[in-house]
Amino acid sequence: MKISFKIEYHTQWGESIGVTLGSNDVKPIMLSTKDGEIWEGTEEITLPSSGTLLTYRYGVYVDGVCTRREQGAIAHVLPQTKKKSLMLEDHWQDPRRVAGVAVPVFSLRSDSGFGIGDFGDLKKLIDWAVTTHMGAVQILPINDTTITGTWTDSYPYNSISIYAYHPQYIDLRQLPKLENYEKAAWYESKRMALNNLPKIDYEDVNNTKRAYLRDLFEQEGDKVLASAGFKKFFVSNEEWLRPYAAFSVLRDQYGTPDFTQWPEHSVYDAKEITKFTEKKSGQYHEVAFYYYIQYLLHVQLLAASNYARERGVILKGDIPIGISRQSVEAWVEPFYFNMNGQAGAPPDPFSKNGQNWGFPTYNWDVMLQDGLKWWLKRFRKMSEYFSAYRIDHILGFFRIWEIPMHSVHGLLGHFSPALPMSPEEIESYGLPFQKDFMTKPFINDELLEKSFSPEALEMVKTVFLRNTHHDIYEMREEFDTQRKIEAYFKDKKSDEELQIKEALYALVSNVLFVPDHKNPNAFHPRICVQDDYIFSRLQGFEKDAFNRLYNHYFYQRHNQFWYGEAMKKLPLLVNATQMIVCGEDLGMVPDCVPWVMNQLQILSLEIQSMPKNPAHQFGVLQAYPWRSVCTISSHDTSTFRGWWEEDRILTQIFYTKVLKLAGCAPEKATGDIVKQIVKDHLECPSLLCILALQDWLGTNEKLR
Repeated sequence: MKISFKIEYHTQWGESIGVTLGSNDVKPIMLSTKDGEIWEGTEEITLPSSGTLLTYRYGVYVDGVCTRREQGAIAHVLPQTKKKSLMLEDHWQDPRRVAGVAVPVFSLRSDSGFGIGDFGDLKKLIDWAVTTHMGAVQILPINDTTITGTWTDSYPYNSISIYAYHPQYIDLRQLPKLENYEKAAWYESKRMALNNLPKIDYEDVNNTKRAYLRDLFEQEGDKVLASAGFKKFFVSNEEWLRPYAAFSVLRDQYGTPDFTQWPEHSVYDAKEITKFTEKKSGQYHEVAFYYYIQYLLHVQLLAASNYARERGVILKGDIPIGISRQSVEAWVEPFYFNMNGQAGAPPDPFSKNGQNWGFPTYNWDVMLQDGLKWWLKRFRKMSEYFSAYRIDHILGFFRIWEIPMHSVHGLLGHFSPALPMSPEEIESYGLPFQKDFMTKPFINDELLEKSFSPEALEMVKTVFLRNTHHDIYEMREEFDTQRKIEAYFKDKKSDEELQIKEALYALVSNVLFVPDHKNPNAFHPRICVQDDYIFSRLQGFEKDAFNRLYNHYFYQRHNQFWYGEAMKKLPLLVNATQMIVCGEDLGMVPDCVPWVMNQLQILSLEIQSMPKNPAHQFGVLQAYPWRSVCTISSHDTSTFRGWWEEDRILTQIFYTKVLKLAGCAPEKATGDIVKQIVKDHLECPSLLCILALQDWLGTNEKLR
């Protein structure tokens, strides 16, 4: 008799479903799938007589090995029938759901630390996760961000290398002791002073740790670089390690990471950099210092990673969407990036002018020509250390918000790639296209009086504007972009001057359409322009026509197009490693994003205060998809207790409608309230529930 099995089950990459009859020792019947959710298989087997019990159970297999099975066997009474086939349909609700903690490594502190968290402290956090029965630890990016040598380098999403890690994370406790007693005593006193500060002194910590590592390198460097471990590391990582070390030495030598300003090696030449980094070069000692640091980081991070794996804890990393303009990658492989554009994000409730990250955008056409080699190498390197990763701004793989170099705010950007509109198409919506009026800033006396104080108005007209006719003005050429305005106000810091600067920025962005970056005769509707003065100048029928055009452009026009763009990239990348893939899919999310994420089994991010469904004021926890990461807050938002105190009206609505409590919401979120929120999140369907450390501690009045 032929027996067919059909089961709904969510698997991860590399996993397959098999079913065993009776004993678990027998060879499984392996099922197949088209979507990773519905598994089916048919087998010709000899069945017991009708009316007897058939027992079987499903299991998950990786490379032929069963990694987990159902808790109990399914008992099926065989029907009394003469049919030669039997279909069994089941649903296996996997009990695996994992709780975890999110905390930046730099925020970890221990009694024996050096004023900042390090990879040794990461091990302590993993111990804490095991003790509290958590199964995941999520961190922020840990790549080297040493650009200026100042506190501004502390932003973890602006790294100088996608491979190299930040020297601040080296655990000095794991290294040999300094033999110089006086130096060792000085560093110990400095360590204690830095570790007792209430906040991290980023500059002092990094300068002191770097000086310590320099002294230790002089003592131990030759021995370490001659070791078998280092030689193996160098062979595996030479492709990125040589240019990174050279970049770091040249940055130090010339006092800037802006390679375009270097007197030598401003244009990367692989042969020249190989000579620069070889033992016989005059700079080798400095180059070797960076080899040494990266080797120590590799050893310690790998040890922490293996420590987590051995204890059943998922270590989850973070992949930033952008790279720095002043980075090894921009220097070595500029052809992969559009250096004449800026990546960012369109406006949202938290940023009315949008976000301008300043990163160059990706040249996907070039990247696709070699099969996304740049990305594949990056993901595979991460998989050495992490079991899961978060793709920062996964929307960037569909389209990125690209902002012209002359802009400071994000309002004058447009999605790229995108399908701009011709003047004829714009007019087909019933909107007469007037290029000068609609694509250049519209400025008149009424707008100026609304934008500037009476005391500032005459100065603004005299310095920044030129009167064209009657009450109409245009920006003077020396101030016709936001960057030019920014440069003028560089040394002006008073509140009044800053207000004037922001108002001038707004004048420049007061347009209805933005020209396409590649085709100046095609246009994109300017985002959120309905709140600006120029929109108020349209007649009623023009407003209606523009809104129809606007809604079609932003919510319908690109769905299939962006779906195709994402499917050129993400399947290759997701399938490159065995890591669990999580996508940060917040913001202005096109309809095609969940299509792709479901198809590729990428976990979405769910935050209750940022619901995906516009019909809901707050996310409905029990409606979260199983393939998701739920959290209360992220590194981009306030903690729950902070959010509770920001908007009393919103808090009261949450208190009444979500918590279903009567009366006035308390001014502060009590431990009991936070505990209820945490409990609700732990009980929702999401596969991963990863909460910020502050939200875990918020449940306890004393600990917090």
